[in-house]
Amino acid sequence: MARVLVVDDAAFMRMMIKDILTKNGFEVMGEAANGLKALELYKMDKPDIVTMDITMPEMDGIEAVKAIKEFDPTAKIIMCSAMGQQSMVMEAIKAGARDFVVKPFQSDRVIDAIKKAMG
Repeated sequence: MARVLVVDDAAFMRMMIKDILTKNGFEVMGEAANGLKALELYKMDKPDIVTMDITMPEMDGIEAVKAIKEFDPTAKIIMCSAMGQQSMVMEAIKAGARDFVVKPFQSDRVIDAIKKAMG
């Protein structure tokens, strides 16, 4: 069972993602409201995969992807973005993210992206 770290500054969004993941047999091993906390949790617990919001306080998703990839080049990260953040998504992919899902989330798309990233 894949262990997932859910990162989003909106508690409601984290709850939605957690709900999708647990219903599909994934274990949510932690959640973070910003990139700094995500990096800290990643270093402590090394989850199998991370869902990462782009726009967050303290450290945004792109910076967090870079920091996590620096710590662990094999990290699997999926970006979660609102519509109209395409340029940021491209930047995140360049930084090392595997895929992205667009908010509002469609369960199937989230699960597909995770399975694909897990390879």
